[in-house]
Amino acid sequence: MKLQKVIKWTGIAVLVALFLTFLVGFIAYWRSSNDCYRYSAIPANPMKAIVYCEYGPPDDVLKLEEVEKPAPNDNQILVRVRAVSLRFYDGGMLQGGVGRLIFGLRKPKNTCPGSDFSGIVEAVGRNVTEFKRGDEVFGVRAGALAEYICVRSDGAMVLKPRNITFEQAASIPTALVALQGLRDTGHVKAGQTVLINGASGGVGTFAVQIAKTFGAEVTGVCSTRNLELVRSIGADHVIDYTQEDFTKGDQRYDVIYDLVNNRSFAERRRVLKPGGICVLAGVGGSGMHNDTLFNLAGALTASLRSRFAKEKFVFFGVDINKKDLGVLRDLTESGKVMPALTKTYPLTETAAAYKYLETGHAQGKIAITVE
Repeated sequence: MKLQKVIKWTGIAVLVALFLTFLVGFIAYWRSSNDCYRYSAIPANPMKAIVYCEYGPPDDVLKLEEVEKPAPNDNQILVRVRAVSLRFYDGGMLQGGVGRLIFGLRKPKNTCPGSDFSGIVEAVGRNVTEFKRGDEVFGVRAGALAEYICVRSDGAMVLKPRNITFEQAASIPTALVALQGLRDTGHVKAGQTVLINGASGGVGTFAVQIAKTFGAEVTGVCSTRNLELVRSIGADHVIDYTQEDFTKGDQRYDVIYDLVNNRSFAERRRVLKPGGICVLAGVGGSGMHNDTLFNLAGALTASLRSRFAKEKFVFFGVDINKKDLGVLRDLTESGKVMPALTKTYPLTETAAAYKYLETGHAQGKIAITVE
């Protein structure tokens, strides 16, 4: 009799917990909002910016609006934006989906997209000593698709390389994913063999070049139309995945830097050398696609399974910091790394840029010019 009561009250407790969880989630969903109401006021000091107030397709939600120009405080730098490059997840920010857990449940929290920028310092706060008016800079700051942004003096921004365009400079922050994934997670060293799966994309093109700066022998995996691009940025070997499966070849690798995650644990482990590392750096193309969650689940499974094997499958989180942006600037100024910028769009065609990104097969980097 006592056991039946325990089972009964346990069931009730579970139902109550589920109801409360649903109720909390429901309230959080409907309370989530954004600051789009401020765009209805006429700005005193107008500037142009891309805004989106709801989730949806780029053509439907991205608007070019006049908004209030920001003013720097004592510890900020006002930057006149010249270019913004798109990251692989930017398309997912617009569409919502599982991205709502990060970007806002019901509506996007940050209503101005874009983060990787380059530009010219327009003004500095009185406590700022590292930058001055006229400096050409690049870095990372949310809400960059606007004519002006304010960046904290301790924010992720450094001087722009002198030998590249603003559009190219805006592409550089993406390389943080490649630099840290290969250096800190993959521990790539001179003489090692490294395979880059997804070598022709925004991160992949940087990964090929950075692995070469470490002295590795690099193999890039890409489609037929991207073979020449990957060769041109320094890959020692190129595999056309439409013609050849790299997991069935005889070559073994010290490191696999995997931006696609479309192969099983066993397939990738087969081509790793004993004790090798597979860096899980992506989920296959830009935006959110039907196979994104499947690829992510496969990557998580591989990471767990590798705990019981000599070969390791490792996730990592990118650290956006000024020091590593400086490393990338120096590599670029020395000519060892160059952004593979393949498409540029004016600010008025931002929606077209996002639509191209969401195809999941964007070649190299995409930049939006802000005039």
